Amino acid sequence: MPGAAARLVLIVTSPLLFSPVTLPAPEGPGLELLNRAIVPPMCQYAVDAEDGVPTDWHLVHTGAMAAGGFGLVTVEATGVEARGRISPRDLGLWDDAQVPAHARLTAFAHTQGAAIAVQLGHAGGKASTYPWLPGASEGTVPAAEGGWPTVSATAQPTLPELDAPAALDAAGLDEVVEAFASAARRADAAGYDAVQIHAAHGYLLHQFLSPITNTRTDGYGGDEAGRTRLLLRVVDAVRAAWSAHKPLGIRLSATDWTEGEDGTVWDARATARLARTLVDEHGVGWIDVSSGGLAGGRIPVGPGYQVPLAQAVTEALACTQAVVSAVGLIEEAAQAETILATGQAHAVSIGRAALRDPHWAASAASTLGVQAKAIHAAPQYWRARF
Repeated sequence: MPGAAARLVLIVTSPLLFSPVTLPAPEGPGLELLNRAIVPPMCQYAVDAEDGVPTDWHLVHTGAMAAGGFGLVTVEATGVEARGRISPRDLGLWDDAQVPAHARLTAFAHTQGAAIAVQLGHAGGKASTYPWLPGASEGTVPAAEGGWPTVSATAQPTLPELDAPAALDAAGLDEVVEAFASAARRADAAGYDAVQIHAAHGYLLHQFLSPITNTRTDGYGGDEAGRTRLLLRVVDAVRAAWSAHKPLGIRLSATDWTEGEDGTVWDARATARLARTLVDEHGVGWIDVSSGGLAGGRIPVGPGYQVPLAQAVTEALACTQAVVSAVGLIEEAAQAETILATGQAHAVSIGRAALRDPHWAASAASTLGVQAKAIHAAPQYWRARF
């Protein structure tokens, strides 16, 4: 839990954005966030030695947002296997040697009164790609440049510009499940307050969920029950390995914005059904609702464009204690407050706006009439008056 010494308790009436919210866990009180502004995972491509170990950049990046007043900071997609990294410069938790550097991130965040989570992921057929940086090449990184063979639900390329992966067999599926569980144990040892499983954006678990990429004919393909089987195995393994007193979250793409060859779709209704199963039967307490990540979709990008998807999940979980967070071009304080006040979500994930301004939460507090001194923003910056 975040250190109480760094907190300043808000004792006046607050906007919903700056009211606490609890991410439930199977045992104990769960994780109370001091406000509902969350930093989502955003890849930094800043690992120096291609060893998955966090660097000073990651400490500064996450630390600035923790000091900037966010209730929860989520560390970027972190590979549960070396072959599961999106790029060679991504973080990992596949080795015990990576734990101490992750512990630096959690320790500093806690001194600022913020909670900190890590997103555990496997990129599958979208692994071994070039970092998304200015001037970078596109496609699969070849072995001569440090790339590696990839795996997926089938042997078809996940995107047209990527190399064909190998289809995971039964032994390979078992390895993936165990890798997620082992990474969760390391995340616990590193002091993370929550884990978020990455099942969105066209990466491995989403590759199994979507009828676009999953055309398997065994027990891990076909109907919804088959396509969700790997994810549910991963969730159960992580929940068993992760502290029962800490919340488990998941990020889902609530629509592919397109359909499979047979007309089958992965959409908000399917996502809502899955979310209810995850919460009722598998110990998940936090659902972060995003979308897309596969080829062929026509995405109507605009302010708050994914919020209706979050609302569908929020409504499906109305009689539970689970927390749903909305994400997708939520940039203004009033916009965030409206999403919460109208019941479309319980929390908001602030991505690009947080990159531009790590103190977005403190600035939003000022905009909504809450003084920075009344939230856990770094007191060293109070004179800025936000």
